[in-house]
Amino acid sequence: MREGVPPETFEVLTTQRRRRCAADPPDQRPKGPAENRWPLRRAGRRLAGMGISISPIDAADQAAIDEAYRIGAAANDADLPDFPPYCRRRFEALIRHPMPGMATRWALARLDGVPAGWLQLDLPQLDNTDNALADVAVHPAYRRRGVGRALHAHGLRLLRAEGRKRVVGSSVSALPGGPARDAAGDAFAAAVGAQPALAAVRRRLDTTRLDRTALDALLTDARGAAAGYRTVRWRQTTPEEYVADVAYLEGRLMIDSPIGDVEWEQEKVDAERIRATERALDVRGTRRYHLGVLHQASGRLVAWSMLSLGPSADWHAWQQITIVDPAHRGHRLGLLAKIENLGYAVTHEPGLRAIDTYNAATNAHMIRINDQLGFQPVDASTEWQLTL
Repeated sequence: MREGVPPETFEVLTTQRRRRCAADPPDQRPKGPAENRWPLRRAGRRLAGMGISISPIDAADQAAIDEAYRIGAAANDADLPDFPPYCRRRFEALIRHPMPGMATRWALARLDGVPAGWLQLDLPQLDNTDNALADVAVHPAYRRRGVGRALHAHGLRLLRAEGRKRVVGSSVSALPGGPARDAAGDAFAAAVGAQPALAAVRRRLDTTRLDRTALDALLTDARGAAAGYRTVRWRQTTPEEYVADVAYLEGRLMIDSPIGDVEWEQEKVDAERIRATERALDVRGTRRYHLGVLHQASGRLVAWSMLSLGPSADWHAWQQITIVDPAHRGHRLGLLAKIENLGYAVTHEPGLRAIDTYNAATNAHMIRINDQLGFQPVDASTEWQLTL
């Protein structure tokens, strides 16, 4: 059962690639109109003479990082105004402290000398070495002037030099009756030959309007179905006695969760990678709330759910992973973990008002659970895949 964004817990792909400040979208990044977040394409001839220059962003170049951050913040505010403020701490950590098993390439585009857009490429190193993930952000004031196309062409050259065969990126679109979203991202991706590989929906829970009576009833039923299991909770670093089981569950994501037509193999996750990921999230300032379910007979952690908050907004969280070992399904462990972890986080985060999550459109089981908790659809997203 895979869900979440964000932001950047232990996932490299997603509908979880909504990586904004709350880390983990959900690790969260700008996405939206025309020149934001889609697979790369060749640049058109019109780029000649437009005064677009592209240079790498060096981790030691604070001025370039500042310029890129301002672009990302402007794109975030324009495209997804209900998202948390763009997080500087997290953004700088993305450049200086990539997630474990990931190499990154960053580039800054200038239009007539003015910083106008940036490109981020994520290149998996431990698995999926034919694949890449791409984010492109263009400042709203400089869109539809060739900046995005130039960044795409630059990224395409980098990816071919790295021997990558396919690249995945995301676009956002409106749902019927939902807030307006620019549909140019979908149109652009289709026009350059990318294929829609996974459809998802972002849902939001208003924690100020929780139906406590209904949640208590659901929790009672879930506990009744979970005889022989008990829950454990922790914040931040996973206790040593659970880390191997967490690694096992995390490693099942590409097997158990709907990924549509995205060509992504099972990831190689072990305790060392979990620890490295936790250190990277600590650098980003991410606060994490975990709820695990132990099988009492074996002592194994067989289900796990996690919520994360970023340092820029105490009112917002991302529902990240919720997963149950297939051998232990049918006992409402996912529902149990989510409800108990929701209470755990709300108790320690009094300012929390909104929790976002992404669900694959085909993930009927998790969508049903989220509906029971009170999540409401906000907008849609598509993972586009382009074969190079």
